[in-house]
Amino acid sequence: MLPLGGRFRDASPRRADYRKETGPHRDRVRRSRTTVVRMPAPLDPEMFDPMCPSSALPFQIGDKWTGMIVLCLRDGPRRFGELRVPLAGITAKVLAGTLRAMRRDGLVTRTAYDENPPRVEYALTPLGRSLFTLIDAARDWSRENLADLLRERARNTEDAGPAERETG
Repeated sequence: MLPLGGRFRDASPRRADYRKETGPHRDRVRRSRTTVVRMPAPLDPEMFDPMCPSSALPFQIGDKWTGMIVLCLRDGPRRFGELRVPLAGITAKVLAGTLRAMRRDGLVTRTAYDENPPRVEYALTPLGRSLFTLIDAARDWSRENLADLLRERARNTEDAGPAERETG
């Protein structure tokens, strides 16, 4: 808040009271002109263990292609071009990058054959095959809840104003 002189009033009694109330107390209080609002305790900066393995997950929950590639490789090795057929919306660059990341994480192997023309096949490792349980569970959940999810999404999109629709 700026007074007419253009300087901040840091030493005002209201500001000092606010600083005292927002210290390391369990319940914080924010005062406006007419109401007192109880705020939740601040989040603990050490609430997540730095040794938590979540940052080492082989793919993010929202990754669009990894689960589909795992399903494409379920019945055995496939060539790059074979993988692109059911994954019609993926570009060659994205497929190559996803396969590279999956190979780095030990989910797939890449076997290059010394033939003319050269042939490369991708196959799931035992670690990659272990994802079937998770993928099948996600697919089951989707079958059971997709209609509700889409209904809520449509309802909330209709309720949102133009600014909310653009930002998500």
